[in-house]
Amino acid sequence: MTYHALVNEGRKRLLKAGQGEQAAQLLMVELCSLKDINLYMVMDEEADEQIQTDYLEGIHLMEKGSPLGYVLGYEWFYGYRFTVNGNVLIPRPETEELVALVLGLFDDHFADRDHVNVFDVGTGSGAIAISLSLEEPKMDVIASDISKEALDVAYENNKQLNGRVSFIEGSMLEPFIDRDLHCDLLVCNPPYIPAQEKMEHSVVDFEPHVALFGGEDGLKFYREVFERAHEVCTDHAVMAFEMGWDQGERLRKLALSYFPKATVKVHKDLSGKDRMLSVEL
Repeated sequence: MTYHALVNEGRKRLLKAGQGEQAAQLLMVELCSLKDINLYMVMDEEADEQIQTDYLEGIHLMEKGSPLGYVLGYEWFYGYRFTVNGNVLIPRPETEELVALVLGLFDDHFADRDHVNVFDVGTGSGAIAISLSLEEPKMDVIASDISKEALDVAYENNKQLNGRVSFIEGSMLEPFIDRDLHCDLLVCNPPYIPAQEKMEHSVVDFEPHVALFGGEDGLKFYREVFERAHEVCTDHAVMAFEMGWDQGERLRKLALSYFPKATVKVHKDLSGKDRMLSVEL
């Protein structure tokens, strides 16, 4: 079969299975790039035998609902390739905007400093922490997660990408408090989906629930951070969070109830939806 015919077959099969057909072409692009083949130059040529086998196996997995990132075993994030598996959430494009926000906050508040202590709370694959450490050499990043299996993935990503992140295990701020660690910048992309919200089958059945759901109203883990932030944040520290598109006003009011003198801002993503919150203490 030609590459073109394979992609068409993949699209039809994913469409029939109720999955996103765009993933069919993305899978082929990635499989070809691993062999230094430019798909768009060879669309009408007969497909490499191994690529054909891997492609059809991947389509089969995606028909069952497995996300593309898990099929490939990696996801691109902020220009870096991160290993992912069922122990970690697949990094989303929206979270790249959180990294950009944190880098901007760094420039606004700490550009004149030689070293800035940064905590990434609930790191998962390590995507945020490692990207920050690679983008800004002045950041000394420590990342935490409650899941040892997630930290194993993050540690491997840090090693592969030559990141400069240290990792500690524990729930939210507890491992930092236990070690008497303090930060100038705190970033957190916590589980924020309300417990009863209906999710896509490919997310609920394949991605770790511990990284998805944030209690009855989705704000459980923000409260946990806000309640104990004073134990880890230095004077004039800055915090940045990702959030659900419909949580902006509620989260802003919640932050102000804990930090009435802080500057609290809701930031929109590229789609114009409320997506991030910054708290300048």
